[in-house]
Amino acid sequence: MELLEERIRKDGNVKPGNVLKVDSFLNHQMDVELFSEMGKEFRRLFPSEKINKILTIEASGIGIACIAAQYFHVPVVFAKKSQSVNLDGEQYITRIESFTHKRVYDVIVSKKYLGKGDHVLIIDDFLANGCAAAGLIDLVKSAGAVVEGVGIAIEKGFQEGGRLLRSKGVRVESLAIVESMDDQTGEIVFRSQN
Repeated sequence: MELLEERIRKDGNVKPGNVLKVDSFLNHQMDVELFSEMGKEFRRLFPSEKINKILTIEASGIGIACIAAQYFHVPVVFAKKSQSVNLDGEQYITRIESFTHKRVYDVIVSKKYLGKGDHVLIIDDFLANGCAAAGLIDLVKSAGAVVEGVGIAIEKGFQEGGRLLRSKGVRVESLAIVESMDDQTGEIVFRSQN
């Protein structure tokens, strides 16, 4: 998606350790108009009328998923990274390692909001090593639901996540795929997606 790539070039910053900082428009301060265009593109990429839920993980995926859900006319369920008093009843739980936070989380979804008969589109802000997406896929499968695909705002194509998910037959559509980035020069190269 050229609009997103342009925004990354303009406002993204490459940090040491393969970190792409896009907090001015994507995952701290959010550009809702950009999110709207991203939501339209996710709908174009995933035209299935079977999709009846969007699943994401807190926190950075929530904004993107909510805006995208308007184009699908479905609810958003977000997996929580910690147990809380308002999580009651039976739950699906999986463990996910965060590339950004360098932590392992128990990720939780209430069984009230995910179950057999659901056709789920997973949406998240980044795909690096694929741990978050794989964990969310695990939750969907534990519920007996169907994964219709994974929609990603920014994929780090030089890391293994996208390749691993695709090799398992998961449909992954990324709006921007970073082929390489250099923390010395700030250069970001995108993979052509024609």
